[in-house]
Amino acid sequence: MPATFDIHDKASVGERHRQLLEATRGHSPIPTAIVHPCDAPSLSGALAAWHEGLIEPLLVGPRGRIEATAEKLDADLDGLRIVDTPHSHASADTAVRLAASGEARALMKGALHTDELMGAVLKRDAGLHSERQMSHIYALDVASYPRPLLITDGALHIQPDLTAKRDIVQNAIDLAHALGLACPRVAILSAVETVNPRIPSTLDAAALCKMSQRGQISGGELDGPLAIDNAVSVAAARTKGLDSAVAGRADILVAPDLEAANMIAKLLIHLAGAQAAGLVMGAQVPIMLTSRSDDVATRLASAALACLVVLHEDNKP
Repeated sequence: MPATFDIHDKASVGERHRQLLEATRGHSPIPTAIVHPCDAPSLSGALAAWHEGLIEPLLVGPRGRIEATAEKLDADLDGLRIVDTPHSHASADTAVRLAASGEARALMKGALHTDELMGAVLKRDAGLHSERQMSHIYALDVASYPRPLLITDGALHIQPDLTAKRDIVQNAIDLAHALGLACPRVAILSAVETVNPRIPSTLDAAALCKMSQRGQISGGELDGPLAIDNAVSVAAARTKGLDSAVAGRADILVAPDLEAANMIAKLLIHLAGAQAAGLVMGAQVPIMLTSRSDDVATRLASAALACLVVLHEDNKP
């Protein structure tokens, strides 16, 4: 089994990301297709993850552009495989084929649009579909919160229906398991903590909790609807008279829609100084949807998450 860390340790900002890296030590790097690494941020992030022993990069993109980018970075690509493609769409299709064939155990987005990569991944004949819909999970290290915080889905599902939300919740629980948390506490968010027929997200929250009770969602403790203060503040939950294992102590925040999840995550990143990582789960391989603005620390943490997911899957009975 991969090493784990104390998920409830009150570590300083950045310390849990360091612990993520340490949790992968002693394990072989995972073959990872880097999709179109034709700019400095994407190529340098992939090379940093390689030097940390997290991944074995397969550089998928136009050879000339990759080599020119490496030259600008004064980076040595000796020993790395470059899969030459003519353009970004071909890079995405080729990387997906490598993952579907088992040559790559993970995908990392490079200098192309998310829609290009996910369009290739989501093709019915691509071979990366599982029994679940795919969803994105932010993993945030927030100084004022005593545990890592997973937020979903802020990247893929614009207005998920109940079926999609079921998969979004299960994907987040699976990522929490890979991080070493046996029974993550899942808060299903809305604007209020009571069921109100005029607020559809409260009805979905109640239904998801019932689905968990009936075994349609497994491996976590669900509560909802919860307003965000009642999800992350014990004091706020007590003031409202909420008594549950989740209220005030959530490990996972499930937002009503993409806009809410994206806003919560980015507010924490830009106003609270949270360090971020993230993965798409629900495919046959984990997918790192890195952004051009992501720094090396974020790219390393996302690669470490992908490693832990692969190791967790490999060690399942």
